[in-house]
Amino acid sequence: MESIWKMTAQKPANKEKLDRTEAETVVIGAGMAGILTAWFLQQKGNDVIVLEANEVGSGQTGNTTAKITSQHGLIYEKLIYNHGMQFAQLYAKANEEAIHSYQKLIEKEKISCDFERKPSYLYTKQDLHSLMVEAEFANRLGLSASLVTETELPFEMEGAVCFEKQAQFHPLKFLYALAEKLPVYEHTKVLKVEGNTVETEHGNVKAANVVFATHYPFVNRPGYYFMRLHQERSYAVAVEGAEPLQGMYLGIDEDGLSFRSYEKYIIVGGGGHRTGENPFGGQYENLYGQAIKLWSGIEEKTRWSAQDCFTLDDIPYVGKFSKKTPDWYVATGFRKWGMTGSMAAAKLLTDRILKEENQYEPLFSPQRRLVSQAQKNFLYDTMYSGIHLSKRIIKPAKGELEDLLPGHGGVVRYQGKKQGAYKTETGEVFLVDIKCPHLGCQLEWNAEEHTWDCPCHGSRFDYQGNLINNPAQNHIS
Repeated sequence: MESIWKMTAQKPANKEKLDRTEAETVVIGAGMAGILTAWFLQQKGNDVIVLEANEVGSGQTGNTTAKITSQHGLIYEKLIYNHGMQFAQLYAKANEEAIHSYQKLIEKEKISCDFERKPSYLYTKQDLHSLMVEAEFANRLGLSASLVTETELPFEMEGAVCFEKQAQFHPLKFLYALAEKLPVYEHTKVLKVEGNTVETEHGNVKAANVVFATHYPFVNRPGYYFMRLHQERSYAVAVEGAEPLQGMYLGIDEDGLSFRSYEKYIIVGGGGHRTGENPFGGQYENLYGQAIKLWSGIEEKTRWSAQDCFTLDDIPYVGKFSKKTPDWYVATGFRKWGMTGSMAAAKLLTDRILKEENQYEPLFSPQRRLVSQAQKNFLYDTMYSGIHLSKRIIKPAKGELEDLLPGHGGVVRYQGKKQGAYKTETGEVFLVDIKCPHLGCQLEWNAEEHTWDCPCHGSRFDYQGNLINNPAQNHIS
């Protein structure tokens, strides 16, 4: 099903036929990071165009919970410990400025996107110690964070940390309003980038600068982002019939949930897992089941999922794509905080391209030094990918095609080889190659969404083999 944002926003018509062969800057990707970058560049006189393989906001921007906040889970103690006070202060300041930048832009352009200033809470039902520490460090960094013991949520908790003057909005109403004033070419898939030439299925464009705002960079070398990112999925349901919430909420416990309101709906999020690790499903039913326990008499309006890129140290990669490509730029790895992250990235990339100073460059630089925890994450991710790469070669299928039950999917043996199979309720069978076309890892069945997902780098395909999410660029047969 569609997200509540896609159901409640009217998408404007954009150019779909590429009629340009040159531009100062080509932005690849028409999500929040790409559109904001193009917007700020255009405002400063840069000749910029946006190329989008699908449609504006069709990727992760359309599936976010759309909280605009500097409160990113239990982040500040970790940042101070791993990077020091100066980096943590820069991170807090960059995200606080992002909130103000949204408000300023919305007011200036008179964008009707349901923007509201609201408090944002981290809560726990278990141990309050982590929240006490987080509040202390957040205040040291100049943020307004206070401990509270009660909230409007209809269940008991140990306590919560409240960040004042955060915000929420309708991401697609905002995005569409900006995109309408930009040269955006939809259904224009970029096939390859070589130097300053961007090759698309509708022709080539020469550009002095190329920005990769594609959620996950699809170019493997240089940059090697496939070794420095992993992806995770999360789920949301929008329910109606309960009183709207005055704040935004995120549980820090292992089974903690996310809450925010939009008009008459409450959005309940959670059930996160690494992409490729959901063989049994049940995430949506769990979220709705918990929502019913909290608010009797509610009804589900819609359900949807999102996918987020995670860096090795939880700080986005924004800046030069690599040392070998001085005219390429990237914005990726926003974890689950792509709204403030996208605004900070757009401001930074605009300054980099226009050769202006930006104090956040060292913080977000993709070439920054890895701290010890990031090095450990690198080793884990490398080992994890190696296991799933070898799994395709050495691990046998779990069963035969005829053993697969209707309505189920999985890796089976058919005609002497391993294949991915999905059997519909009526018995129709769809077979696919389980080798991910990105780097060859074995795809795994996602029972929740009837998709084939890559546990190594997060590429996803529907049960017929059609590409859903990058970094893969091709379908599977």
